[in-house]
Amino acid sequence: MLKDYLKAGYPALCILTQEPHRAEQVLPCDGWRFFIWDCIRGIRETETGKITEEIRDPVQAIQSLNSNIDTVLIAHNLHLFLDVPEVIQAIQNGIPLWKSRGCSLVMVSPVIQLRPEVEKFFHVIELALPDDEELFKLQTDIGNPLNIKPNRKAARAAKGLTEFEAETAYALSLIRNGYFSTRTISEAKSQIIKKSGLMEFWEPEDISNVGGLQNLKSYIQRRATAFSPVNTVLPQLKGILLVGIPGTGKSLASKATASILGWPLIRLDIGALKGSLVGQSELRMRQATSLIDAFGKCVVWIDEIEKAFSGTRSSGETDGGTVASMFGYFLTWMNDTRSQVLVMATANNISQLPPELLRAGRFDATFFVDLPVKSEREEIIKIMNKKHNSSIPLSFTERLNGYTGAEIEQLAKDSLYDGLDEAYNNLVPLSRTMREEIQSLREWAKNRARLANTPEEEPEESRKIRTI
Repeated sequence: MLKDYLKAGYPALCILTQEPHRAEQVLPCDGWRFFIWDCIRGIRETETGKITEEIRDPVQAIQSLNSNIDTVLIAHNLHLFLDVPEVIQAIQNGIPLWKSRGCSLVMVSPVIQLRPEVEKFFHVIELALPDDEELFKLQTDIGNPLNIKPNRKAARAAKGLTEFEAETAYALSLIRNGYFSTRTISEAKSQIIKKSGLMEFWEPEDISNVGGLQNLKSYIQRRATAFSPVNTVLPQLKGILLVGIPGTGKSLASKATASILGWPLIRLDIGALKGSLVGQSELRMRQATSLIDAFGKCVVWIDEIEKAFSGTRSSGETDGGTVASMFGYFLTWMNDTRSQVLVMATANNISQLPPELLRAGRFDATFFVDLPVKSEREEIIKIMNKKHNSSIPLSFTERLNGYTGAEIEQLAKDSLYDGLDEAYNNLVPLSRTMREEIQSLREWAKNRARLANTPEEEPEESRKIRTI
């Protein structure tokens, strides 16, 4: 991957990777001598690993290039020494000499940490993570001595892992299961998210625990086929926005979507990404989306998205434009990402959402989640009776008209302590306390959103016949 840059005479390169040992294997190419330096072992040859010079000082290591021709020095963690003036000066002094002698300094680093004094000299190259074929070959290498067949599906599940992480995940799978298990590899893969500290895993909700919302369920189930590995025609979902009354099951439906697709569920808390330092919030947003892309095949749940991105227009006056910058990058990522990722966002107050988020094409669909209709209330009562071992009779369905699913669940829990009638009398539904807001939300949704609920069955009309 370096040959073209070395032919062009690039004297300084920065390889971005979390896999320093893999970089040693893939970077060498014909026509140049390659050496490796680190601050513990000194300088050694790439092919034999033999230490040629015990130079641990970074300045001396950099200067060793000055007396060579067509030589490349791969320097590990050199970015940690860029605050040392002598290191900066050694690089500046060496650049014109290396260019004339066909030499190059290759800095291997997990992050871009270039000082302004040398920033213009370095060309940054990102070492891609192992692809499907490389991960499948790694399986073959591990499984052949044990007569265990490789698994293409498990190789795809490992995408986003480094070679080291994939190898350890495969080994764990063989120890636990005796074969390459997709589930075990996915569990090991979850370490990517956990170690980042930027997001958190949630357990997907079983679709049977979601009462009603049949239109939304059917919409997702029909489009789940687009995520099949053999699909090359159907467009894949990128995002669904659920707008509606608090307590109607928007978050629950988001969790259940992960179980429909059979994907992990990752909760992205935009507010938790905000930092106190200048540029820290934007950096965390970029890191979070990069991790999601690397993880792949997951449902990203953003709860109450209006609170995270409200006030983007006045952001420059209150926070130096931080929220607006995070919002802009998030929209760009949603539009451009090629990873198999489905964003499920919920919102209670539609008036606080930036108009850019609602324009056509941003989300594949916007669903309005209304108060449950009669058939949905019956379904929710059955679910809550089973979940909490309560005994709300189905005859209560009519009395619970105007109650949300969350309120019916609260009724089920309170009835275990206070009795059904007392619990019912003490529970005041949102449909009474927020009547005007709910009506306004319904008016907004009429021509702007799909209805997630099952339509209310209209009573059959009967004609009265008068007999004489």
